[in-house]
Amino acid sequence: MTSPIPTRIVPSVAPSELTTRQVAQKFRKLVDSGAKIRPAGEARDDPMGLLSSGYTPKYHLSLFGTQFYLTNVRQNPALRFFVAYLVQPHRRTGRTEIFPRIFYKDLSLVWRAASHVIATDGDFWIGKGDVKVLTRGGFEVTECVESTTDLPFEMQTALETLNRRTRHALTDEEALYLLLRSAPSSRTAPYRDFAEPRRRAAADRRNLINGGRSIARFTRKNDPTSLQIVAGFEPDFAKGIIEISEMRSAMYGGKLQRFRILSANRKVQYLFTAGIRHVWIIPPQATTTELSSYGVRTIDVVADEDLFVPGYEYHYFDEDADESEHFSQIPEGFAGELSEHDNDRADASAWLDPIPVIRAFRRHVLRRA
Repeated sequence: MTSPIPTRIVPSVAPSELTTRQVAQKFRKLVDSGAKIRPAGEARDDPMGLLSSGYTPKYHLSLFGTQFYLTNVRQNPALRFFVAYLVQPHRRTGRTEIFPRIFYKDLSLVWRAASHVIATDGDFWIGKGDVKVLTRGGFEVTECVESTTDLPFEMQTALETLNRRTRHALTDEEALYLLLRSAPSSRTAPYRDFAEPRRRAAADRRNLINGGRSIARFTRKNDPTSLQIVAGFEPDFAKGIIEISEMRSAMYGGKLQRFRILSANRKVQYLFTAGIRHVWIIPPQATTTELSSYGVRTIDVVADEDLFVPGYEYHYFDEDADESEHFSQIPEGFAGELSEHDNDRADASAWLDPIPVIRAFRRHVLRRA
């Protein structure tokens, strides 16, 4: 019988002190010793061509036995991203394999791993990881669980540090197609290489957080004050703060602080983001140590998605457009003013501020900080 996935609480990792040249040499030694580069996209026909085309890694990180080699940050009209090479042993043979991935910064200010890409007939969409099927109005609806692509909290600060080192990111419109599997416009679900490690991990119920049940839910629709968190899974504001970091965002008025906070039972961790006016919560993560070849955890923390609305969230409303074209990810009736930096996003403070756990965070953490 296999053992459950170990858990571990560790400080956030930092980029190694190796020079960019030393990182490139270390990576080349891996390849020369027989490690296979396995792209999922067009580069699979010529993996070594990635290195001769300028995708040589410059930085190195290590977390839970996975080695991460990253290029300088790059930019296209839709994304700011790293090309990241993940080095892991094959699950059965133990042979070292190298998986080139795309790590990108989402508009929620979280670094994610793209699962695939859709770029057909004028459509362009980055795969948001695993999906769930819901029933609404008698119809089945497939929705992405975007948090399944969130990279570990333990490396978010390091990625942001490396991002800030680059003032002028190289424009690159090819990397996504070279490294990501192209999907038809009808496919939102990820492919097997993303989904199978998650299925395998979840098959052992000992790995599941709260038995796979939600740890937080709103007991009344459209009532932010009705949040209930399962006992033990509430954030420990007194003794559970294990990291405070800083970042900047023009949308949020400059400096932001991020607080990584453990739950009372130490089974999950939260990431609170606080700006001049806004506080919001990134979907929590387990403290499990298994990472897939995409660099993401294989075990989820299930909770009501409305608890994780960012400070500014998608809210498209055009008085001249048909009602069927309106779209909002802010609970009905709580959308505020549009962001001056993005007309498709509205202020969600009216929803966020009354949530009891956010009020407690402001009272017990922000005032003290």
